[in-house]
Amino acid sequence: MKSLGNLSKRFSSLTTLAALVILMVIITFINPNFFTANNLLNLLLQVTANGFIAFGMTFVILTGGIDLSVGAILALSSALAAGMIGAGMPLPLAVFLCLVIGAFLGAVNGFFIAYGKMAPFIVTLATQMAYRGLTLVFTNGNPLTNKMDGFFLAFIGQGYLFGIPFPVIIMIIAFALLFVLLHKTSFGKSVYALGGNEKAAYIAGVQSNRVKVAIYTISGAMSALSGLVITSRLSSATPQAGSGYEMFAIAAVVLGGTSLMGGKGRLTGTMIGVLIIGVLNNGLNIIGVSAFWQQVVEGVVILVAVLIDVLRNRKSLRM
Repeated sequence: MKSLGNLSKRFSSLTTLAALVILMVIITFINPNFFTANNLLNLLLQVTANGFIAFGMTFVILTGGIDLSVGAILALSSALAAGMIGAGMPLPLAVFLCLVIGAFLGAVNGFFIAYGKMAPFIVTLATQMAYRGLTLVFTNGNPLTNKMDGFFLAFIGQGYLFGIPFPVIIMIIAFALLFVLLHKTSFGKSVYALGGNEKAAYIAGVQSNRVKVAIYTISGAMSALSGLVITSRLSSATPQAGSGYEMFAIAAVVLGGTSLMGGKGRLTGTMIGVLIIGVLNNGLNIIGVSAFWQQVVEGVVILVAVLIDVLRNRKSLRM
């Protein structure tokens, strides 16, 4: 049975990868400018912001949860970081505190979900509104730009290392660390066990409350990291940053084969899902599709991703 499960996971990953390759071939056929080194590097740069959030969202969805507050956490943590930098705080300390703030905001979600026994959808919807409101209060509704043009801050989101955009390098490092955490440690096994059957996981000795707090903490930290990259690229922190990012992150995770029911999925699939959405957005721009129609296509992609997950779960139940 274990070998059949592994075979099913590999088949799902290969199917998603095949969809990515086919999409790239179609767009290249329509416009050869898509498959150029400069555009592919630009594409990778574009997907970093969504990639960080999707990596954290994978942990959440694997436990059968959801996090609608990631965009608001992104905005609040990056705004607070911008405020600290503007006040003269050293950049390394401001960056560290930004990640700590994001992790703390995520942990608040996890605390109410785990110990308050509240539904993740309700908790993260409420904190989304609260965190977004706090961002507007802190910024007074205006972008923060004071002392945001320094070289080292700009390098985080705009720099290149060995010809590769620095945010892409950060994304690869984050992916590698989270991959090891999810697939090679006892914590990762606890995440899968919790998503598969929470009661059985509890009987097996899994500290479910601690795991839930931990996975929402990871999600919050990844959102803050995404906020740092966006703030660096724009040289400002805007109160509306991250709006709608939760939908694209969820779509990327589901497209990558992670079940919304929890317990099934891999981080490699999420990476492929992130690339599919990135290729789609980049390709539509190159082809010259109107921004209005792009929103329609993106909405359809999210709907299809959820439909695929529903059909996949029905098939597994029949088996």
